[in-house]
Amino acid sequence: MNQDRIAAHFQSSLDGLTRAVQSNELLATTHTIAGAVADALKSGNKLLLIGNGGSAADAQHIAAEIVGRYKQERLGWAAIALTTDTSALTAIANDYGFEQIFARQVQGLAHRGDVLFALTTSGRSPNILAALKTARNLGVTTVGFTGTKGESLRASCDHLFVSPSDDTPVIQQIHMMAMHAICDAVEHMLIDATKAK
Repeated sequence: MNQDRIAAHFQSSLDGLTRAVQSNELLATTHTIAGAVADALKSGNKLLLIGNGGSAADAQHIAAEIVGRYKQERLGWAAIALTTDTSALTAIANDYGFEQIFARQVQGLAHRGDVLFALTTSGRSPNILAALKTARNLGVTTVGFTGTKGESLRASCDHLFVSPSDDTPVIQQIHMMAMHAICDAVEHMLIDATKAK
């Protein structure tokens, strides 16, 4: 029985990833997002990342790939997961409410030309929506990552990646695949640009 559940999860994940890789629209969106990140980093700007729960961990993971490295030896680039500073998170939540935990950090840390990755499987998280609104007011490029039930997030984002699934774990797996692909593309774009000089 347990083996059947495990196999079913593997199959569900594979089906979601297959739908993603076969979507020309999704691939084009991912290329566009990678280009926006590369342009920002090349210009000396930074990538900010936000999310709740598992998506918070994914945000931290991708920030580490950008600051450290993904696959290639290179200089570190600027990326901050706004999910990791417990003093800021708890102070802001205490003083302004949980809905403001990311918006307040975006207000203090973001500048025009930066990029914000907002990860929300539902597309309806109030703290994500508040941060996106603040980011857009500051001239930050806003990128949403959501699932099929989060299409309403499109109104708050310059670019929206919609995982072709409504199952939270599968959505998150596809997000991570896409963000890893973005890290790989960004490394190649920026390293190739440096070599061309």
